[in-house]
Amino acid sequence: QVYLRESGGGSVQPGGSARLSCAASADFLCLGWWRQAPTKERERVATLRRDGRTNVADSVKGRFTISYDNTTDTLNLEMSGLKPEDTAMYYCAADPNCLVPYQFWGQGTQVTVSS
Repeated sequence: QVYLRESGGGSVQPGGSARLSCAASADFLCLGWWRQAPTKERERVATLRRDGRTNVADSVKGRFTISYDNTTDTLNLEMSGLKPEDTAMYYCAADPNCLVPYQFWGQGTQVTVSS
């Protein structure tokens, strides 16, 4: 059974840090994080190919880092310098062939940045 299980997130103060993790049940070529805030469209945050190539949205570049742990098959998103506008539901997604839109999606984890 294919699954993507996110963890992490929660409430963070502005300027703070958080880490999101996504446990993948299969060997996907492409994985990534998307987010969606209330009343806004879903936004790509960062994607990663298993050959090491990453792509990070301009809105989070320099603050967010995407990585993959091969020993645990876990996709991670390290977030720092968090801003209130980073508040959203964050989704992990993956595709075995890097086709867009990605085929498999997690349930999402909420990140709220406020003081």
